[in-house]
Amino acid sequence: MSGLEGNTGPVDPPMDCPDCPRLVAFREELRAVHPDWHNAPVASFTSKAPRLLIIGLAPGMKGANCTGRPFTGDYAGDLLYQTLLEYGFAQGTYLARSDDGLTLCDAMITNAVRCLPPQNKPTGPEIRTCRPYLLSTLAANPSIRAVLALGRIAHETFLSALELRRASFPFAHCAEHDLPGHDMSLFDSYHCSRYNTNTGRLTEDMFRSVFDKIRTRIPEA
Repeated sequence: MSGLEGNTGPVDPPMDCPDCPRLVAFREELRAVHPDWHNAPVASFTSKAPRLLIIGLAPGMKGANCTGRPFTGDYAGDLLYQTLLEYGFAQGTYLARSDDGLTLCDAMITNAVRCLPPQNKPTGPEIRTCRPYLLSTLAANPSIRAVLALGRIAHETFLSALELRRASFPFAHCAEHDLPGHDMSLFDSYHCSRYNTNTGRLTEDMFRSVFDKIRTRIPEA
């Protein structure tokens, strides 16, 4: 038993999800200024029966909040999709648009919080409010065997969702954690943001090292 069997709710919020007043107000502000943007909760991007789940924290303003697809349209997506293509988790050509025809292979990408937060910083209550969607996503995809958390907050949010003690699974770049009671492993990476790569906190080789480990856990079919 994984502890996820009872989480049978919707896997994605409705387009006009009302649950977080601050995020709703921010969404409405942006709809007035940028009516051509997505400006709504961002659904997960997935292949059929994914074995890898990648979790970010929340959509970026000019990335997923604009395009409607996780990690699409900003620098973080450039590095993420380049690496997914290199390791066989995606196919096609990434053009930073949701209609570029890129597809995932054996993978899913989602965010712990599905709506854009001001200053890219969701609050604790907002993270908890969106948690049922993360749990339902896991329950609806029992094929998942590896989870990649991009950044410490995504890592801690995922552990809290599974009611696992954070101190037992400390975040560290390229760390791998076996999760008791769950047939999956948690992998950690520094977030693939422009800030982290510009400062040298995360290099392309460091990011590849995480995917080397993931491919050991789930070899390419």
